[in-house]
Amino acid sequence: MSPSPFAERVDGLIRRAESVLGDRLRALPVNAARLAEAMHYAALGGGKRLRPLLVYASGEALDRPADELDAPAMAVELIHCYSLVHDDLPAMDDDDLRRGRPTVHLAFDEATAILAGDALQAMAFEVLTAVPDAEASRSMSRELARACGVVGMAGGQALDLQFEGCKPDRAAVEDMFMRKTGALIHAAVMMPTALRPDLAPSQRESLSRFATAIGLAFQIRDDLLEVEGDTEAIGKSSDSDASRQKASWPTLFGADAARERIEELSGQAAAALADVEGRTEGLTWLAGRLLNRRV
Repeated sequence: MSPSPFAERVDGLIRRAESVLGDRLRALPVNAARLAEAMHYAALGGGKRLRPLLVYASGEALDRPADELDAPAMAVELIHCYSLVHDDLPAMDDDDLRRGRPTVHLAFDEATAILAGDALQAMAFEVLTAVPDAEASRSMSRELARACGVVGMAGGQALDLQFEGCKPDRAAVEDMFMRKTGALIHAAVMMPTALRPDLAPSQRESLSRFATAIGLAFQIRDDLLEVEGDTEAIGKSSDSDASRQKASWPTLFGADAARERIEELSGQAAAALADVEGRTEGLTWLAGRLLNRRV
């Protein structure tokens, strides 16, 4: 089987995302050197860049050029990096490793890690203010703010902490997953729609259903990797969820049920994407990569 055309361009798109991100971080004031160093460490220390790739793939399906997608791609990755810094803090998940390296609060100190996360979040919205189309800028900012607020990541993380040592039902766990992880994946797919004000509501709804399905399945797969993976492969402690008695899908409902749910959600994503007009090959390829990954 020949490789996917999108797969052949992935490395170039990752380099593009990291180039614009690096340029932004290198422009930080020199009088904040330690904070800037921590931000560099958090944002440019590896990572699969799946969320920027989703932005580029969604934009491609909507027939938007890559240069219009650089800002939302950078913004969504800045939010993701900020969330990892804060999630790893002792008051949250208290993790020692991220992407195979010491977490930011260990490489620097806890106060610097908090500030680095704060600054990365602020930078994401600063980036979106530079989008030339004012309405598109506002729309993308709203989408991203919702994804990282009470109904998104922050609310999901609060539920994650609340559920420690508990046995929530499946509906509650899925709600938490869709906020904690799914909301930002959803935003990555949906932000480019702001660049297509003429997009039919049915097309937007189909993209939203696709994004919701892969966002939920992504976190279930992440839980499976925590159970089945090893620290070196996944780049973080493989037993961190168990040690904190997290509401993990495999722990609560079984690994087989988790795999079945991923398959079900994968089917829902494919059905939703079949209704999307345009070049959706990139989104199809990324959905497979997200839902079948081993690291």
